[in-house]
Amino acid sequence: MTIHSEIKEEKKGFFANFKFPSAYTILFILIALVAAMTWIIPAGQYDRVLNAELGKDVPVTGTYHAVKSNPQGVVDVLLAPIDGFYNHETYEAAAIDVSLFILLIGGFLGLVTKTGAIDAGIERVTAKLHGREELMIPILMGLFAAGGTIYGMAEESLPFYTLLVPVMMAARFDPLVAAATVLLGAGIGTLGSTINPFATVIAANAAGIPFTDGIMLRVTILIIGWLICVAYVMRYAKMVRADKTKSVVYDMYEDNKSHFMSNQSDEMLEFTTTRKIILAIFGLSFAVMIYGVSVQGWWMAQISAMFLGSSILIGLIARMSEEDFTTSFIDGARDLLGVALIIGIARGIVVIMDRGMITDTILNSAEHIVTGLSSVLFINVMYWLEIILSFLVPSSSGLAVLTMPIMAPLADFAGIGRDLVVTAYQSASGVVNLVTPTSAVVMGGLAIARVPYVRWLKWVAPLLAMIIILTIVILSIGVLFV
Repeated sequence: MTIHSEIKEEKKGFFANFKFPSAYTILFILIALVAAMTWIIPAGQYDRVLNAELGKDVPVTGTYHAVKSNPQGVVDVLLAPIDGFYNHETYEAAAIDVSLFILLIGGFLGLVTKTGAIDAGIERVTAKLHGREELMIPILMGLFAAGGTIYGMAEESLPFYTLLVPVMMAARFDPLVAAATVLLGAGIGTLGSTINPFATVIAANAAGIPFTDGIMLRVTILIIGWLICVAYVMRYAKMVRADKTKSVVYDMYEDNKSHFMSNQSDEMLEFTTTRKIILAIFGLSFAVMIYGVSVQGWWMAQISAMFLGSSILIGLIARMSEEDFTTSFIDGARDLLGVALIIGIARGIVVIMDRGMITDTILNSAEHIVTGLSSVLFINVMYWLEIILSFLVPSSSGLAVLTMPIMAPLADFAGIGRDLVVTAYQSASGVVNLVTPTSAVVMGGLAIARVPYVRWLKWVAPLLAMIIILTIVILSIGVLFV
């Protein structure tokens, strides 16, 4: 063997043993990189005024000014994940609230799983849909898209990953199909938001227009985007069902099977009256959650309390002993502990940006880039700028409050409606929040489904390209003909 071939073998062995870092490591690296940026990017701020309708302070265009720099060091990087749990200036809830919700959901799901009700229900559903299992995909993605377009379904979708993975695996699909059904379903709904109060309404108010302006353009994006996503997921699902080696997580098949599908026997579980009642309470709990969030204005504390109450009720109906109840609940919460930690770490990135005083500097640079462009070029550059900013501020409401007061007035000088700026913002935020590692929903959902982040990126990349092209075309048509 020559020296050259020996070197090739060593390289091959190195890369064969290389394993891409976990979500925790990726997020810590991003925190460190953003901290390094605070030493390079000049610090600055906009003046802010209270917007009474939004109940938030919004930046005032033309008031950007330099301020004393506050570069973030090693200690700040170590504190960022901790402070990320409490920081909620650009979010509806602190990460600690969301993390506790995740742990309580984990306990709730662990308890229901212990009763055998979920496994028994899955067996009946898959038996009835035998040969037509792919029909679950458009139905469920339609429901999640409705949640996204109506109230911006995000953190509330996390419990469904644990529920759908065993369903999809029993239908001879894989965990990625389950993750895609939830993430792309709710995501395309949020991207094509119509009356979503946390994106469209806040952005429209900040832009000074009624939220109904431009609604038909957003409905068009929603419908066409949903059709593209459904076709993409169904094509992959059918391919995996025909040949499971085509799954992007095929190497994890046995491990995922033992993790998600607790009932491994050939005999079907008895679908007792008790299990039927438990499943009814299980489904009703999620219906109440959706009603509470969309109609009653509930958020994490109220939702968590509701699931805790449902857990107690299910424990009583199943006639569990106190020891079985607490053990099952704690075991379920333990399964989602890693997800709860990811949420705080992800928000640490925003903490570093804000404390390093570079968020407004980046926004001011974006303002200068779009000034003076033609109408079509303006809206397309605006869209790409919102994509970049969405990576830095994954909260749709936070991004709206930050960018709309600055960007919307610029549309007047470009000769286009402010509603197009709102559509560009929410479409950009929506597409980024399907992949950004700074989103707790993306990283948390993939962690629950046990789909490696890099494999998700590789699989979803062609779909993102299609959605981006669709959005650019519709925004350009909106400028020319609306």
